[in-house]
Amino acid sequence: MQKVKIAETELEKEQAFDIRRKVFVDEQGVPLHIEMDEHDDSATHFVGYELEQPIAAARIREYEQGVGKVERVCVLPEYRGQNFGADLMTQLEDYARLIGYFRLKLNSQTHALPFYEQLGYEVTSPEFMDAGIPHHQMEKTL
Repeated sequence: MQKVKIAETELEKEQAFDIRRKVFVDEQGVPLHIEMDEHDDSATHFVGYELEQPIAAARIREYEQGVGKVERVCVLPEYRGQNFGADLMTQLEDYARLIGYFRLKLNSQTHALPFYEQLGYEVTSPEFMDAGIPHHQMEKTL
């Protein structure tokens, strides 16, 4: 990925939201009212770009003191398998350390467990359903 940045402008946030709509709503069938939630206003959003084209997104928010919750990690289908997701997560984790988080939590779709395990996350829950998709909770100490 050429560049990962924190979405600071309305345009950059809308780029993140557009990627999320394409992946979670259009591709995976998550209802829009579930995908776009009350945490979007307070979370820090990230957008990944390839040749100035927005192709990946994620957000992080405070879960509890010193613990961040990583959510809505996605890469457009045509860019998957090229380390863009790992680049995005590296930048997000660097930011998390910078603001004082010592641990990150996330809910991974079951099919994505190997991706997060490769990044050092460990499964901390049995499988559960979220928006009709099987998930596991995972954690990583920074």
